Amino acid sequence: MSHSRDTMVKSCPMNGGDDEYSYTKNSMFQKETISAAKEIIDKEIAQKLDVKNPLFASSSSSFRIADLGCSVGPNTFIAMENVIEAVKHKSLPPKRPYFAAGVPGSFHYQLFPTSSLHFIHASHALHWLSQVPNEVVDENSPAWNRGKIFYLSAPEEVGKAYAAQFAKDVGMFLDARATELVSGGMLVLIIGSFRNEISPSHTLASVLFDLLESTLLDMAKEASLN
Repeated sequence: MSHSRDTMVKSCPMNGGDDEYSYTKNSMFQKETISAAKEIIDKEIAQKLDVKNPLFASSSSSFRIADLGCSVGPNTFIAMENVIEAVKHKSLPPKRPYFAAGVPGSFHYQLFPTSSLHFIHASHALHWLSQVPNEVVDENSPAWNRGKIFYLSAPEEVGKAYAAQFAKDVGMFLDARATELVSGGMLVLIIGSFRNEISPSHTLASVLFDLLESTLLDMAKEASLN
């Protein structure tokens, strides 16, 4: 992806369909996370979503929800159903009509009009970067990640390059959402993390990715020999 809005953004969607390699059949962890977060989100909506705030109520006669970074399959519908049910208990009439729309574009930039959304949800999406850090693909950079797919055993500069890119992307994401949310609206983010005192090399995800990298590199070498 590019940081310029004038440049076409490369799309890398998940596998569609419902076969064994589809995202639908390989996103149980994401689904369970959405279910686990339901109680917390319900509580926050009940306690903090200020639908009676004059600025909030005057923004529109409609209640607008966005699920950013949603992939293919049923997970986004489950997440949005949970949000709608929670908001119903707060303010929405039970027989109110609902309309859905898909909006293309990168969530690192503004996607919706200013002060147009009342609730924004993003689950297991914000870890995707807008682009590979330039330093990682620059042969003259100490962060050049030659012959590597993952950063675990790469030079320290590689990890720092990815961390800097992530910080920049998160800043862009939050700036865009701050513009889109109405006063009194709510933003819910679900994203994987680990505590500062835990080394990345000690996390299960890192071990699995390191193993995957080794496997892919071996396959690439075998293909080049053939």
